[in-house]
Amino acid sequence: QVQLVESGGGLVQAGGSLRLSCAASGRTFSTYAMGWFRQAPGKEREFVAAISRSGGSEYYASSVNGRFTISRDNAKNTVYLQMNSLKPEDTAVYSCAADDRRYSGSYYDLQNYDYWGQGTQVTVSS
Repeated sequence: QVQLVESGGGLVQAGGSLRLSCAASGRTFSTYAMGWFRQAPGKEREFVAAISRSGGSEYYASSVNGRFTISRDNAKNTVYLQMNSLKPEDTAVYSCAADDRRYSGSYYDLQNYDYWGQGTQVTVSS
């Protein structure tokens, strides 16, 4: 089992920046691809970004590409989401998730992820 705990959410003005962290427990962090998803009120959870097990490949939703950067530090069992040029439409609960890559599925599909954090609120004011 993997426990994931997000932190770093908060209130920021449009155009500002925020960095989210996701700390993982367990000894097998480096065996999981990691993703960030978000869910706004009344909307379905959507893919934001993902990173491969080694950190060598990154994937982004078109809505955040060029503004957000995902990274990981396997020595610290932590994945990050650097969010720049934030927009009001980025307001959501952001959750990190771990994918064991058992079936080599799409990084974009939330159904491929096996463990989820509790989420952290990001609010961007206009």
